[in-house]
Amino acid sequence: MELFWWLIAIVLMAIGLLGTVLPIFPGTTIILAAAVMHRFMLGPSKSIGWWSIAALIFLTLISYLLDFASGYYGARRFGATRWGTFGAFVGAIIGIFFGIIGWFIGPVIGAVAGEFIAGKRMIDAGRAGWGSLLGTS
Repeated sequence: MELFWWLIAIVLMAIGLLGTVLPIFPGTTIILAAAVMHRFMLGPSKSIGWWSIAALIFLTLISYLLDFASGYYGARRFGATRWGTFGAFVGAIIGIFFGIIGWFIGPVIGAVAGEFIAGKRMIDAGRAGWGSLLGTS
């Protein structure tokens, strides 16, 4: 049974590593889940410690923060107003709940909606949305 849990942990870690490079899977979250599962299933004598899991949680949170910030700064770089950048940030948070498509489309929709709220034209709103998409990519 121990071999089974080792195999599951290794497969999940490999998928998570693939997900950190390719935006197919939420890589850092899968790696964290594999580490926590490994700790619970194999026990403290054969697994990583709680400090390592705390470090993985910290790195996962940092990766999500950088993902949100990249959409924000991408929109800002392409001339978005405060409403557009706020919309990109909110869109990124909401987009998490819609899978991989939501990670890319959420900031774009948020930036465009924010620009419309600010009273900008479609071309300016589209430019801000494009900037948030480039920032998120």
